[in-house]
Amino acid sequence: MNKNVIISVKGNQYYSTTEDSIELVTEGKYYKKGNNYFVTYKETEITGMEGTTTTLKIGDGKVTLMRFGENNSQLVFEEGEKHLCYYETPHGSFTVGVFSNQVNINVNDTGGELQVDYLLEIDQMRAGKNDFYIQIREAQITDDKSSGNSKKPNYPIN
Repeated sequence: MNKNVIISVKGNQYYSTTEDSIELVTEGKYYKKGNNYFVTYKETEITGMEGTTTTLKIGDGKVTLMRFGENNSQLVFEEGEKHLCYYETPHGSFTVGVFSNQVNINVNDTGGELQVDYLLEIDQMRAGKNDFYIQIREAQITDDKSSGNSKKPNYPIN
């Protein structure tokens, strides 16, 4: 299984006095290896991570977000668990703590959705509350021939 998909991402970051939201719809790949599903896509300047490829490994109640390129990181989301994760940016590297309050996974061979709610810590100090929702659906072919509608329009001739 290796499919072209449309990925919709909605993310929120809540800090002590501010809130930041982002929505992104992009194309990507969706495939299965063993018992895990993978979705991968290229980040854009909208997310501020142009030049980075994001891959999500989904399985066994756990989501691992891996980024490679301009920004390198690996964040692990597992409900009720805290993971120490590595985060590298062009401005420097650091370790972050990720505590996942909620991890909802509903994926199968045709796509699905993920919802993750987590707290982020930097140097053991709370840096914010975050959540994201991702929907994965197969890309639809828009070519008229594939839809069976290959007839030419019937225009009257005067």
